[in-house]
Amino acid sequence: MANTTSAKKATRKIARRTAVNKSRRTQMRGVVRTVEEAIKTGDRAAAAQALANAEPALMRAAQRNIIHKNNASRKVSRLTAQIAKLAK
Repeated sequence: MANTTSAKKATRKIARRTAVNKSRRTQMRGVVRTVEEAIKTGDRAAAAQALANAEPALMRAAQRNIIHKNNASRKVSRLTAQIAKLAK
């Protein structure tokens, strides 16, 4: 347990940031899930539209240190490749 007042404040701050980050991470995962579901159904137009919404959400999460920048780029790249496969 924190003893000093500054440590207690830091604990409160961490709890607030954790709640915010959890919300952002959940939102990001939901956006990615919509793209994956559209890919599963085979609807290329819907998947491309969902990816257009997902890419900024992923990059925003990376900017805010929810996920690493390379992780976001990798996710976008893999989703794009899967959508490109649908065209064939």
